[in-house]
Amino acid sequence: MLQKEEITLIIYVLVILLFVCAFTVLFVLFFLKRKNILLLKQLEEKQRFERELAQSQIEIKEHTLKNISWELHDNVGQLLSVANIHLNMLQNLVPKEGKDRFVETKQVIAQAIQEIRSISKTLNNDIILKNGLAASIQIELERFNRLNFLKGVFKLQGTLKELDGSNEIIIFRMVQEFFSNVIKHAKAETLEVVLQYNAEDLYIKLQDNGVGFCTQTTPSNSGMETMKSRAVLIGATYTLTSQPGVGTTLEVTYPYKINAATSV
Repeated sequence: MLQKEEITLIIYVLVILLFVCAFTVLFVLFFLKRKNILLLKQLEEKQRFERELAQSQIEIKEHTLKNISWELHDNVGQLLSVANIHLNMLQNLVPKEGKDRFVETKQVIAQAIQEIRSISKTLNNDIILKNGLAASIQIELERFNRLNFLKGVFKLQGTLKELDGSNEIIIFRMVQEFFSNVIKHAKAETLEVVLQYNAEDLYIKLQDNGVGFCTQTTPSNSGMETMKSRAVLIGATYTLTSQPGVGTTLEVTYPYKINAATSV
């Protein structure tokens, strides 16, 4: 039989070992918790930096677009208007056989002035804010219809809601980017836009009947990446689907509450 002193010593050793084990476990848990906190903090800082960088890039782009809008309206538009005035002054001096071409030239210049003014409006964020998202999209579609690029169809569902101004511009730029890709690549005959104002969010669906593409094999272009980054910036979900021969569809869901809480 073990002596009493030996039993006591064994108990002391076991207690010390348990204490050391418990201390080690607590230390490891504390270390892991601190590590997770630091990693989470680093992730939040990285996301904050990316958001600020994206926001800065968007602000620079918007400032550039506004300057281009002013240049188009104030310089190019004014020059064409002056040219039109000069043509009016020369109208009576044109020989009879050249009247038809003269009139056609005047019509082309008048159409160019109209298009420059229309483009200028869609580039200037102040005008976009004044017109609102729905009206700005309609202006773009009407321009496509007028120029016979394709047939634009606009559907508005639900009751219009006032959105955060900067986010409204970001959404419109996403729509514009999709329009640009349709005009450049889709070879579409129709382009349908649905704006559905729900109780909790704004649902946007853009769909063309163009040639489409395989999303698995076709690499993302700069326009698609820009749309993605803009969607992330405003907390919207973004889904782009396409199939060869079927067309392309972009769906964006913009939640009101999340963005209202973020903007406070």
